[in-house]
Parts: sequence; C-alpha cells; structure tokens
Amino acid sequence: MKMKALVLTDYKKMEYIDTEIPETGENDVLIRVKSCGICGSDIHGYDGSTGRRRPPVIMGHEASGIIEKTGKNVTDWSVGDRVTFDSTIYCNNCESCRRGYVNLCSDRKVIGVSCEDYRQNGAFAEYIAVPQHILYRLPDNVSFDQAAMIEPLSVAFHAANMANHPIGASAAVVGSGKIGMLLIQTLRMYGFGTIIAVKKTETNKDLIKELGADYCFCTESDNVSDKINKITDGQGVDFVFEAAGNEKTINLSINICKRNGKIILVGNSAPIVSVPLQLLVTKQLNITGSCASAGEYTACLDAIARKQINVDLLIGNCAPLSDGPFWFDKLYNDHGNNLKVILNP
Repeated sequence: MKMKALVLTDYKKMEYIDTEIPETGENDVLIRVKSCGICGSDIHGYDGSTGRRRPPVIMGHEASGIIEKTGKNVTDWSVGDRVTFDSTIYCNNCESCRRGYVNLCSDRKVIGVSCEDYRQNGAFAEYIAVPQHILYRLPDNVSFDQAAMIEPLSVAFHAANMANHPIGASAAVVGSGKIGMLLIQTLRMYGFGTIIAVKKTETNKDLIKELGADYCFCTESDNVSDKINKITDGQGVDFVFEAAGNEKTINLSINICKRNGKIILVGNSAPIVSVPLQLLVTKQLNITGSCASAGEYTACLDAIARKQINVDLLIGNCAPLSDGPFWFDKLYNDHGNNLKVILNP
C-alpha cells in the first residue's frame, strides 16, 4: 500500500511523492496524520547543517491525527481516537526512563530524524506508525492544528520546570522565535515577574508583548545589555532562557544574567561555542541544558484546553502537505518569519 509523503530526497530538495505506508507493529498504532508543524530543526536539517536529517528521510515530529489501525497488543486505544504523540520514542526500560527522564533514554529515537545510528521517518506523510506508550489523547476542544503545537509547547514547559523559580523571579528569553514565544506565555503562566524578550529583528515585537513580555529588545537595533542593566538596576535577570543556540546569544545570556543566576539552554543550533569562562566563574552562574520534554504533554494539552496558553496566535499558515516544498524553501530563505507553518496531509 502506498501513501503520499513529503520526503527530503537531497539537501534543499523536498519532494511530494508516493512511498510505502509504514508497518504497524504489535504495540503500535497507525495514525492518519491531520496536522504536522514545520519545526526550526527541520529547517536547519533541510540544508544538512545539523547532520541529523540525512536524505532520504520523512521529517516532521510536531503532529496530530486519528488512529486508523491498532496492533494486536494495543489495549487502551481504538480506531477513531484523536491523538498526538511524543517526538521521542523512549524504551521505558533503561535507567533514565525508570527515573522519569524519558527524554534522556539511552536507546531513544527521535521521530523525523535520520542520524548515523538510526532512521525514524516522521509525520510529513498521510500515515505514521508509533508505539502506543508515546500517545496522548486530545481533549474535545483542542483542534488538530492546535495539537500540532503541543510538542514545541512541551519543550517550553520542560525548560520552565527546570528553573525551580521563586514566584515573581525575573527572566529573559533570548531568541524569541516560535519556542521563545511559547516560553514567554509559559513563564507568565508559571508566575514569573518581569519578563524580557530578546530577538534579532523587530518582527512580531507587538505580538511578543501581547503574549506576556514586559519588554522586547532587538539585537540589531538595541544595546540589549545596557537596557537590561537599566531595568534591573545593574543586577541582571534571575533566569535566562536561551532559545537560539548560537555563540552570540549564549554569550549575551551570560552577560545579562544576575550573579548566582541560572541560564537554561534550550536552543542547540551550533554544535560548539566559546564562552567567557572567567565571567561565568566570577558571577557563579548556574548553566543547565534542557532537552526536549519528559512527560509534559498532558499539562500542555490541559493548558490549551483551558485557554491558559494561546497557540492560535503563533500559527501563521496552514497549507496542504503537497505545498511543503514551497514552504520549506520560503522558511529557509526568510529567517525573519517567526510564525508556525502547519502542513495538513
């Protein structure tokens, strides 16, 4: 049986072609994909710069749909159920999984990624097969397009959970793209005080304030360090959430963080960066990485269903899967576009 899929057949070359419907294992469900978001990591993988999307591969990990078929060992799910699923396929058996760190599973696979040691086709397709233990049921009032935002929202929730912050703590979000904008809403919901957004350009500045940022500064036009020093009486912010993942933004994060403050690294675009070690040590900064998510999906679905988080404001375009080559090319060449594009098979 064949299905239509959007396949990265070569770097910078997406093709909408026929391919095989994935097999459904005994513990799997086959999902008819209804919505799948284009992630920034997909765009970085489009040109091979991350080394994590090696052609040929079906990308896409921010998805939702309807169960079409169940494996013989599947007991809690039925054909017709509306679902989303984790982007990480974890084993549930290793030490990390047993401790609740499923995002750090020693045998994990990431949907839509083709590293040297594994290939896991993703959801830019009519169908995808996933194991039942990574499924989540959609509330009735959460649409498929909204559910395609759960995966990036879970990344924001996971990062906010790692802060262990006191109520009213100040925070800066450095890199206010799609993940950054979800972080701003999340931090506001989590009870942070002053929230400062930092981004490269003026794009979506008013939207970022609508989402909950008290200030929005742009590195192209503002002296960000001076402005944040003025706001914080020269102290810096309590927490910095770095969501861009390059050397300039990480160094900026170190500069604007308060002494003994905490930096949570969410972005990971650059594999290696240089940091001002003496400043990091003398300010006694706490730096931690935040990888994917570890069980936050249920809370994210609830937050959208209760309208505590508004993902609709972040969805820029919804388009047929067949238009995928156009949108990948557009997003790759238009780095100022910070709104989500969702493809609908």
